[in-house]
Amino acid sequence: LLSEWPAAEALYERKFTHFNAVQTQAFHTLYHTDNNVLMGAPTGSGKTVIAELAILRAFREHPGRSVVYVAPLKSLVRERVDDWGKNFCPALGKSLVELTGDHSPDLRALLKADIIVTTPEKWDGVSRAWANRAYVRRASLVVIDEIHLLGADRGPVLEAIVSRMRHVAGRAGCHIRVVGLSTALANAHDLGAWLGVEPVRKGSMASSGLFNFRPSVRPIPMEVHIQGYPGRFYCPRMATMNKPCYSAIRQHSPLKPTLIFVASRRQTRLTALDIIAHAASDEAPRQFLRMPLEELEPMLERVSDASLRHTLQFGIGLHHAGLKEADRKLVERLFLECKVQVLVSTSTLAWGVNLPAHLVIVKGTEFYDGARRQYVDFPITDVLQMMGRAGRPQFDTRGVAVIMVHEPKKSYYKRFLYEPFPVESS
Repeated sequence: LLSEWPAAEALYERKFTHFNAVQTQAFHTLYHTDNNVLMGAPTGSGKTVIAELAILRAFREHPGRSVVYVAPLKSLVRERVDDWGKNFCPALGKSLVELTGDHSPDLRALLKADIIVTTPEKWDGVSRAWANRAYVRRASLVVIDEIHLLGADRGPVLEAIVSRMRHVAGRAGCHIRVVGLSTALANAHDLGAWLGVEPVRKGSMASSGLFNFRPSVRPIPMEVHIQGYPGRFYCPRMATMNKPCYSAIRQHSPLKPTLIFVASRRQTRLTALDIIAHAASDEAPRQFLRMPLEELEPMLERVSDASLRHTLQFGIGLHHAGLKEADRKLVERLFLECKVQVLVSTSTLAWGVNLPAHLVIVKGTEFYDGARRQYVDFPITDVLQMMGRAGRPQFDTRGVAVIMVHEPKKSYYKRFLYEPFPVESS
């Protein structure tokens, strides 16, 4: 299907022999039309390739114009820039720039860029003065990743971007295609209509740009276990979850990578120490270390964080924003190479680096909101994103997610985690 463009075909031949079911169904609309598209599909179903097919179409049909890729977090922007900068862009002879609060390329680089990878806030800021910025008017395609965040704090910003790009297209007399990527959606038709996705008319052979796949179409099957824990107070409740965390690893992933999400840096340390204690009481304290201790010891000498230095000896890594970059990179590498079996991380990792895990444990679904001075629930989108880290296609054949919640909220999570996700603009 991509055979008329050998460089594009070669990109995918190295990764897989055929597109998965989600990619196959959307291929014609993405690659052979300029229709706006809303793709609702579970995490792990290959939505990056969905975006790439639309980008390939833009390069082929609109040479000289650019593509804007909007990701909700700097960590996701970074991941895209690293991935496409190494593979996608060099293979096609295209250039890429990162545009975030931390990276502001000069005007010449932005004008020459074939792909601009940015955050909603940054693109909202620069596109306001679109009449004076040729690189904004040059865009032929805007891809918005994780568009289900429309219901979260970023809703108004994403709305402003889509409305403004439509306005730019109208004033400049050129089409700007919008592709929205999301988890499975309950109200896909409403969101699709707002994005300008054409509904299929009766008797028409034209293809709609609306695709919404239930969570069950994940290419990697996933078991979900939701466990409720009583107790009014947050800290004691978190402590009661530590033994079940250890038991879940022993039951579901005794030899495979496990990722445990917690709400704070303090919880990464407390959770890891308790798991080490439970392993020691089983007389196997280093059961999660998958490398000789002698090989690890020289690496430990270079680790700045004392807690991390301690837990790594037992095959458990810590991951949070307080770590120095060298420490964080070492932990990611050891986990990626399966030398450290368990990684305890704050929830921000759910949106960031693609680390493999057979088992994901979400240990508690609340975090302390300093502004409100109370514990509040994670957005359901965050919980879905954490679960989506289990059983990634390039690493695993199946995944397991264990969600540990406050007992009164168990039925709420059952409903949302098994059903498509509703989005309302805030």
